[in-house]
Amino acid sequence: MIKVVLCDDHAVVRRGVRDTLSEATDIQVVGEADSYANLREVLRKQPCDVLLLDVNLPGRSGLEILASLAEQGPPVKALMVSMYPEDQYAIRCLKAGAVGYLNKAGDPAELLVAVRAVSQGRKYITPQIAELLANNLAAPAAEELHSTLSERELQTLQKIASGKKLSQIAEELMLSPKTVSVYRARVLEKLGLANNAEMTVYAIRNGIV
Repeated sequence: MIKVVLCDDHAVVRRGVRDTLSEATDIQVVGEADSYANLREVLRKQPCDVLLLDVNLPGRSGLEILASLAEQGPPVKALMVSMYPEDQYAIRCLKAGAVGYLNKAGDPAELLVAVRAVSQGRKYITPQIAELLANNLAAPAAEELHSTLSERELQTLQKIASGKKLSQIAEELMLSPKTVSVYRARVLEKLGLANNAEMTVYAIRNGIV
């Protein structure tokens, strides 16, 4: 039996994933968490074969959680799931130690295939990710400017470009407005932009929102 733990801050999403996995006789959801703090407690009580980890979480993001888990002991087989397109996070996640990446908008049947592959010690990538990796290897010098952004900086860019105010972003990411302002300043500096309007245009042109 493949034991799976879910980590997503949306109960509805967890329910949908759990229902999908319950259709398989060889997969069992043994724990759920909505944050890093809860996830640590769940994993302490219930080891798993596969961790389904959301990229965009309040407080510590999925990528930050990956790093923390790697520092704490035996590696956890983390299959990242996200609402964001593959070209924004897939390679970042794989480089950070994830063993696979899935888009939440994908076919539910693909989730079953991915969980089984990961549980067997294999990495799981979609054809889209395979193409991204191939392009990345073929032309590393052509990397976009936003590839230099940290996880939080990229999230800040996405949310500002979506029309959200700093106070809203701070609340969603469970950060202080001052911290979000620092991330915004770093984004402007790294991308060579002057204001929110230019950030929005950049995000749209590069398919970030």
